[in-house]
Amino acid sequence: MTEITLYHASPSRSSIVLWMLEELGQPYDAQLINLQKGENLSPQYLAINPMGKVPTIKHRGVVISEVSAICTYLAESEAERARRRSEARSVSQMDVLRPQRDRARGIDGRYPRKEEPRRATLGYGDFDTVMNVLAQATGAANPYLLGEQFTAADVVIGSQLRWGMMFGLIPQRPEFVAYVDRLNARPAAQRAREKDADYQKQQEAQ
Repeated sequence: MTEITLYHASPSRSSIVLWMLEELGQPYDAQLINLQKGENLSPQYLAINPMGKVPTIKHRGVVISEVSAICTYLAESEAERARRRSEARSVSQMDVLRPQRDRARGIDGRYPRKEEPRRATLGYGDFDTVMNVLAQATGAANPYLLGEQFTAADVVIGSQLRWGMMFGLIPQRPEFVAYVDRLNARPAAQRAREKDADYQKQQEAQ
């Protein structure tokens, strides 16, 4: 019996965690949550994640939600986990790229503000600054953000860049394209995409 259960909808943000698990090579169960059928709002799932969102994982009775928190948890050593075993570990983190993608989608245009908010009131500052900082980081990646060592940061940032460029929400800067191409070539990333495609077919067949 595996110790990790991933509550997964395909495709969605939980695809990032699917990739992380493939990189780790740890056995896991994927329990598919059909968002179109509202399975994420069922009493059974809301008992696990009251926000009704994916991804969520269970590991030895510990429940973790949100991509960054899950990837951080999975990257921790057993010793690091043991130090907080008795704590409640339902952590919610917002990735800096997600509000930028929302802005790019035109949500600000659909729900216009009377005036532009002061830069200091926005956690991400402004779109151009975030893109420039990311371009510097990915341009300097050799081949990954922390050099030769592939880390959870590559999974989270790389996935956001990949999806953002795929849907035209993030500009296809040369630094982003080269960095994402390197990540896409990783065997674990390819396995995750193949599994995700199979999971999507299973959900559509239901």
